[in-house]
Amino acid sequence: MRLKIINPNTTTSMTVKIGKYARAVTGPDVTVDATSPRQGPVAIESHVDAALAVPGVLEEIASGEAAGYDGYVIACFGDPGLKPARELARGPVVGIAEAAMRTAAYLGRGFSVVTTLSRTVGHAWDLADQYGVARQCLGIHACEIAVLDLETDSRARATVLQACKQALAKDGSDAIVLGCAGMADLCHDLSAELGVSVVDGVAAATVAVEGLVRMHLTTGKLNELAFPSR
Repeated sequence: MRLKIINPNTTTSMTVKIGKYARAVTGPDVTVDATSPRQGPVAIESHVDAALAVPGVLEEIASGEAAGYDGYVIACFGDPGLKPARELARGPVVGIAEAAMRTAAYLGRGFSVVTTLSRTVGHAWDLADQYGVARQCLGIHACEIAVLDLETDSRARATVLQACKQALAKDGSDAIVLGCAGMADLCHDLSAELGVSVVDGVAAATVAVEGLVRMHLTTGKLNELAFPSR
């Protein structure tokens, strides 16, 4: 099985990190290739960033189809380009926000999301509603760390940890969802410190795609998500 993990931004170090944590949850017979577009935003922190990222995501899907990949992960918490990507691909395409939220909904009555900047909170709520988990999502909290600062700010881990503690106390939630692919490396340590499950969307989406491929399930092509006619 061959899976392609697409980081919609162009920051190579983040792509490497995403690939590492995707490979950590796959079976021995799975090849995971992490890629990013040739052009696009270095980070996705706004609606404009997300829109600019979509052409690169679709280019990566198209090249993946030509290369025969079995499934794809879109590794940005805004799930940019998810529906058009599903139109282009034969196999399943899963975004990390959808996968993380659905996974967290299995773990208790409710979960909290801890994300990067406050300007992304509204879109995250829209996604929770779109994916049918708004009732289980008890709160979405920004730690006010920019995406790229997750790799360079020595205080980033402590800031995310504190935001998680505050979310658990305020929301009474049973799990935490990390609202950025750049937080993938924090997942296990935070879970140990907080005493609750902390869900990384990169891992959740990778496991979901692998499972769908193993069950020989694909995106429906009879209606809305049929291959484009031109």
